[in-house]
Amino acid sequence: MAELKPTQALDLWRDVLIETVRSAGPDLSARQLAIVLTVYLTPPPHTVRGLAALLRISKPAVTRALDRLGMLGLARRRRDDQDRRSVLVQRTVKGSVFLSDFAESVAAASRRLEQQRNTLIPYEQSIAL
Repeated sequence: MAELKPTQALDLWRDVLIETVRSAGPDLSARQLAIVLTVYLTPPPHTVRGLAALLRISKPAVTRALDRLGMLGLARRRRDDQDRRSVLVQRTVKGSVFLSDFAESVAAASRRLEQQRNTLIPYEQSIAL
C-alpha cells in the first residue's frame, strides 16, 4: 500500500472505529485500546508503572483502564511475586481473540481504502487527458 495522505489515514481510522462500534465486541476508549495494543504487541512483562511511563499517563489512569479491561476479560492484573509492590499486567485468551478480530477490521478497512484509491486513479488520470 502506498503512503496514505492525512485525510485517507483518518478515513481508514474512521472505518475501523465504525466497524468496532457496530460489532458485538466491547467499545473501548482510546486509552483502553492503547493499553491493550501495548500489552499484546510489545514484549512482556508489563507493569502498571511501566505502562504509565511508556504511555506518559498517570498510574491511576492506567489502573482505571485496567479495571475496565479486567471486567471485559481482555487483560488481568496480578501481584509480582518477586516485587510485591509491582503489579503485572497479563494477556488473556479473550484479549488475544479481541485483538485478532480488531486486526482483521483494520486490514479489511485498509483493503477497502486501497480499492477506492485504485478505482479513483484511472478516473483522475482520464480527467488529466
